[in-house]
Amino acid sequence: MRVLGVDGCRGGWAGIVWDGTSVAGAYGVDLDRLLDDSGPVDVVAIDMPIGLADSGTRQADLQARAALGAAASSIFVTPVRAALEAPTQALATAANRGLGGQGVSAQAYALRPKILEVDAWVRGPGAGRRVVEVHPELSFRAMGDEPALAPKRSWRGAAQRRALLRGQGLDLESVDLGPVARAAAADDVADAAAAAWTAMRLALGAAVSRPDPPERFSDGWPCAIWT
Repeated sequence: MRVLGVDGCRGGWAGIVWDGTSVAGAYGVDLDRLLDDSGPVDVVAIDMPIGLADSGTRQADLQARAALGAAASSIFVTPVRAALEAPTQALATAANRGLGGQGVSAQAYALRPKILEVDAWVRGPGAGRRVVEVHPELSFRAMGDEPALAPKRSWRGAAQRRALLRGQGLDLESVDLGPVARAAAADDVADAAAAAWTAMRLALGAAVSRPDPPERFSDGWPCAIWT
């Protein structure tokens, strides 16, 4: 099995390719070029919402936030499709509230281009691939037995996450990761590696979804966050 974990980064997408033994980096300004750089893979796991609700709140977000407890703020509640298609944050907030949701934060709205890119890609060039949504903090939590991790951008938090990845066979410091190591921030690379870990679990039949079974909205996508 060969899998790809993906995280959005400034200027594009960071990827970690893993076959259970060897690790490689991948980078692309868009998802097509990321997949070109990664080569053939069996599963793609992306840290980005996939499957957009028509109204209300996705169960995937609610259940993932509940699982993280005190760290729940690391998962934002995904706006409904109409809100993400709105051209301004103010209009997005109005649309989201009108469809049973809450206000749309600046952070959530800033991710709009990447969310919509993934939404289009999984139905276009990515159609036919096995693609799932993940959240790295859930993956890191599942790797170890620590009740809480320090913030990922802190010195201790970064060290904790690298140690968890090494313990699973993903030693990012022992290989030349190529362009992604220069283009992406350290936490984006670590998050992509955590996504690759969950992708491998899915490939081997060991992953779990929140919710189980996944929800389906009008877009037909099986919406769930996998760990």
